[in-house]
Amino acid sequence: MTDQLGRITINPEICHGKPTIRGLRYPVEMVLELLSAGMSASDILADYSDLEAEDITAVLEYATHLSRVQRIDPVSA
Repeated sequence: MTDQLGRITINPEICHGKPTIRGLRYPVEMVLELLSAGMSASDILADYSDLEAEDITAVLEYATHLSRVQRIDPVSA
């Protein structure tokens, strides 16, 4: 974990407790959706002036951290 992850905050009073960027009302999920839809980090920063380049990096690092799994067992029917 790096200091970048400190930019990701969870507060039950903001966005129903979803992870957000620096306590702002920008959920991590929204930024990931924008990136996956093809927006560049520059486009996002231009559209959302409260965000900083380090916030985008923190979102990606947070997503990477969440996707790390030790093992996936197949589910049998």
